[in-house]
Amino acid sequence: MLFGEHLHEKVEESRPNETVGYFLIVIGSIFLVGGLLETVITVENPEWFLIIPYHLTPHPYSLLGLTLTTVGLALICSGIALSIHYTRQRSWYMKELKRAQSTEELKLIRTRKGKKEKRMR
Repeated sequence: MLFGEHLHEKVEESRPNETVGYFLIVIGSIFLVGGLLETVITVENPEWFLIIPYHLTPHPYSLLGLTLTTVGLALICSGIALSIHYTRQRSWYMKELKRAQSTEELKLIRTRKGKKEKRMR
């Protein structure tokens, strides 16, 4: 297998991984909004640290809201990190693929020139 073919396969493999990162962002935002709505609806006077409710009441829904909010934030952060990682990895593979293709083209041109020179002699 040539190096260019290997890079082409790696580019194709990295696309679904990048999509998984985007799905994690979407799922995380759904959990975050669900947790915030759960907290706002069920807790009468929530205490907030930025957007995270930190004061728990004896009601079980307040713990559910806090859990959904923190899990949503964690999923969003991990999804962003994975998306950036796989995007950079795919761009590196593409750059190396272009470099390998240009090298193969130069070799092909050189062999054609060599064959033409041999025919002319």
